[in-house]
Amino acid sequence: MIDYTLPVIDLHRHLDGNIRPEVIWSLAQKHQIDLPVSSLSELQQLTQIQDKSTDLMAFLKKLDVGVSMLVNYDACFDVAYENIRDAQQAKLDYVELRFSPFYMARTHSLDMTQLIAAVIDGVRAGEKDFSVKTNLIGILSRTYGVEQCMAELEALLSHKDDLCGLDLAGDEKGFPAELFVDHFLLARDAGWNITVHAGEADGPQSIWNAIYKLGATRIGHGVSAIQDEKLMTYMADNQIAIESCLTSNFQTGTVGDLKKHPILTFLKKGLLVTLNTDDPAVSGITLEHEYKVANETLGISAENLRLIQRNSVKAAFLSESEKQTLLNKSQLL
Repeated sequence: MIDYTLPVIDLHRHLDGNIRPEVIWSLAQKHQIDLPVSSLSELQQLTQIQDKSTDLMAFLKKLDVGVSMLVNYDACFDVAYENIRDAQQAKLDYVELRFSPFYMARTHSLDMTQLIAAVIDGVRAGEKDFSVKTNLIGILSRTYGVEQCMAELEALLSHKDDLCGLDLAGDEKGFPAELFVDHFLLARDAGWNITVHAGEADGPQSIWNAIYKLGATRIGHGVSAIQDEKLMTYMADNQIAIESCLTSNFQTGTVGDLKKHPILTFLKKGLLVTLNTDDPAVSGITLEHEYKVANETLGISAENLRLIQRNSVKAAFLSESEKQTLLNKSQLL
């Protein structure tokens, strides 16, 4: 259901949540890491959600196997590079990949600054080989606490010109936005764009806080905005985009019934809705799959799906000239 004459864009895609089973298997062989399974099919069962998980934190545990393969900086380079290969195979014109350097570094005690450099190098090499325009967003993993997030931010800021934005992800209820005001002030001072996971595992106040306290111009998931008419109006009026991830929201239990996902209401209310994959390797999906779900399960029309594609251009962390270059694609086909 994607219109390939329009820009094909994924704005909410975790680099460290998109380590395919084949890549995990290859890294395990290359670095002689023991896996708790004996075949690729068993590995797929271990690392991908088969139906749905009990909650967000259980979903996030599925990422741990892939990240445990990051034994050195070469492995980090390889994972970043393979993400761009995946983007090309998904026929993406532009992708924003977000990653948490602390989460990626912690299993094997890697230096975060060097890890970030390896990710940047892998992405740039992938861009060159696969011709997919890519930007990187740093993540602060709130689950590990305020002080660890400040160390993570300092490592990201050491490469500030190679990143386009900052995100906050992890345990939304346990570590609310107000704990990270100083972090995001520094990020905005660095000239970064701000997107925040909010309204996924907590209520609409979490989204208000992401906007007012952290300066978010995009909200990751934002499902609970449906509970607050004033919030939806504010987001529509101020063009604060929602990064919707349908399959992920079902698999994490954020939405109990996919047919009742609020994305259609968001569209009717005039919100700047985008459609994305979140952790495609963990969910076992592609962006094409998400557009098909939007159409066949939620009844979103082809016209509205094209609107979502155009919204993704508007919401992208790109300059106006870069956005125009993407839009020109439709005039060339």
